[in-house]
Amino acid sequence: MSHFAKRLVSKGIKTTLVTSVFISNPSFPTHAPPPPPTSKPYRTASTKAALTRPLAPKFTFKRFSRWALDVAKQFGIPPAVFFTQSCAVNNVYYHVSKGILQLPLLPEVNVSLPELPLLQVSELPSFISDYEPQSAWFDVTVKQFENVDGADWVVFNIFYELEEVVDWMSSFWNVMTIGPTIPSMYLDKRLDDDKDYGMNLFNPETDACRSWLNGKPNGSVVYVSFGSLALPEANQMQELALALKGSDCNFLWVVRETTEMAKLPTHFIEETKEKGLVVTWYNQLEVLSHDLICCFLTHCGLNSVLEALSLGVLMLEMPFWTDQITNAKLVEDVYGALGLRVGEIRMI
Repeated sequence: MSHFAKRLVSKGIKTTLVTSVFISNPSFPTHAPPPPPTSKPYRTASTKAALTRPLAPKFTFKRFSRWALDVAKQFGIPPAVFFTQSCAVNNVYYHVSKGILQLPLLPEVNVSLPELPLLQVSELPSFISDYEPQSAWFDVTVKQFENVDGADWVVFNIFYELEEVVDWMSSFWNVMTIGPTIPSMYLDKRLDDDKDYGMNLFNPETDACRSWLNGKPNGSVVYVSFGSLALPEANQMQELALALKGSDCNFLWVVRETTEMAKLPTHFIEETKEKGLVVTWYNQLEVLSHDLICCFLTHCGLNSVLEALSLGVLMLEMPFWTDQITNAKLVEDVYGALGLRVGEIRMI
């Protein structure tokens, strides 16, 4: 959202980026589900007040804050709904929200939806395949479609050529595709000094990474990162560590210090220091733009997928939950990208 706002500013449009008071001061870990629905008045009241001050924006964009659309309508502001997941994933959620796709689904069922390949239940977003009606995540995800039909525009962080489902969605929504919203330096270079997202969830180990990367030959490094939220099991981390240790490739592995570092095998970092570097965080775009990267082992969050596609990097897919599972399917069978799911054996 912030990078979309930066693009609008570059066009001479006065832009105000509003963040809810609750989200800007979270009292729960970043990997926790959202608070229960009973806290809704607390979550929305102060932000509604901020939105209705005399700023008079021309458009308002929202994601899960469905009340923002109602506020915009109340004050005569043309609203645009901003979705940060793919059109394909939102196609699935839309059919669930409308009651067209009935849950729970039997494991052996194949799901056929407009403009999507035939999907096995295991290829659907985890909130659908592992349906739990009391899940706060499921509730928030599906209910975001309750009033979307009232929006003047529905905006997606993808580009038109990536997903044919855009045409189907355009039959009932005024769809705009504005992605990928990544820094201009890595795309069209139209914005001066637009080199990063302007924030980091964790402290990047920039100097150590740059020094290590600059000493490696082109096409020799496997980059491994599972984003800021995925939680691999300890046995997955250990098996991956053994695979990297036994491979012929150099590797750069981002391992979050607070939740993942303790899952590595004892002495792994010391034993692999000649061929590998383990860091707690780094600027992913800077890594992917290096010619020395041969492939990207990714959790398939949409931002990571779009970054890899934009920079032409081969993906090895290891999705964990939510939309990542469906994104992995799309990378293989829809996007026409070079991608291979971990655990599969086939030619690419």
